[in-house]
Amino acid sequence: MRHVDIYGTIGPMCSDVETLAAMFDAGMTGIRLNLSHVTLKESENLIANLHKAAEMSGVKAQLLIDLQGPELRIGRMNAPLDLREGDVLGFMEQGDPDARKSQALRKIVTVPKEVLLALTAGREALLDDGKILARVLENTGNAAKATILRGGVLTGRKSIAIPGTKIDIPTMTQADIRNIEVAREYGVTAVMQPFVRNREDLITVRKALRKSGNENIALFAKIENMDGVRQIDELIAESDHIVIARGDLGNAVKLWELPGVQKYIAGKCRAASRDFMVVTQMLSSMETHPVPTRAEVSDIFNAVLDGASSVMVTGETAVGRYPVLTISYLARTANEALKFREAQ
Repeated sequence: MRHVDIYGTIGPMCSDVETLAAMFDAGMTGIRLNLSHVTLKESENLIANLHKAAEMSGVKAQLLIDLQGPELRIGRMNAPLDLREGDVLGFMEQGDPDARKSQALRKIVTVPKEVLLALTAGREALLDDGKILARVLENTGNAAKATILRGGVLTGRKSIAIPGTKIDIPTMTQADIRNIEVAREYGVTAVMQPFVRNREDLITVRKALRKSGNENIALFAKIENMDGVRQIDELIAESDHIVIARGDLGNAVKLWELPGVQKYIAGKCRAASRDFMVVTQMLSSMETHPVPTRAEVSDIFNAVLDGASSVMVTGETAVGRYPVLTISYLARTANEALKFREAQ
């Protein structure tokens, strides 16, 4: 019977050795470390706990690092913003000397210059993986204003997407390059490149891995936009593993179209015998509840039936209340789907 890898995401709720060991005992085979906010150096203690827990459980753990890549994010904030429908949210350029003072006075976030220029009147902006929706009212060139259409609590360094726009930024940040250079020292087994747009993105990361002597580290290509979907054949050829990352991909297409896009990518991967992962909100309800929904376990089951070689949870283990139970449900459901698939 084929094996399905079970990945969690390390975070505050599963950072100690005992919890991580229990997650490995429950079926976890690897873990993702999100480097959007930290570096490998800053994560030394977390990684040490991970390796110790894996050794205790007799598991050869896989460590995936999720690079920053060309993802668009807002800047750091002094405090969370409680945004409600009808509120006006301001946008200013990161590095603007007036931005910090403005943040203290009213609801302001900072964004890269390329993003600020793209926030033209009438455009919609999706914040924090689409949880918050705003429509731009005006843009003076130095600042933009938008009205909140769907509210929520916004914290710093969350994603921002502007549907219908194409913003060209480098494949990797300087932090990404530094993390790749030291990846082997920390036992990294794979690099996840987010928001892959074309084969050149993957070639760039491959070159960085070879240059640092880390050519044996696997390259996972995260499909999070329609550029990636349209060029999936090229990305399959250049990667070791495809990741169907439904969070931002669900912002790039109408939500009811997302399952079809997932099926399309899965079919392409099967035809090319390329391993693929399904991720995002697989057990979202378990961030606050000890038992998943029937829809969630069906989602996991069907992903494996479609040929997924790995499944992963993110916030469910990183910040959720039940990281061990989450892994248990994920692993048991995936294994049951494998049995069903092999019996057909």
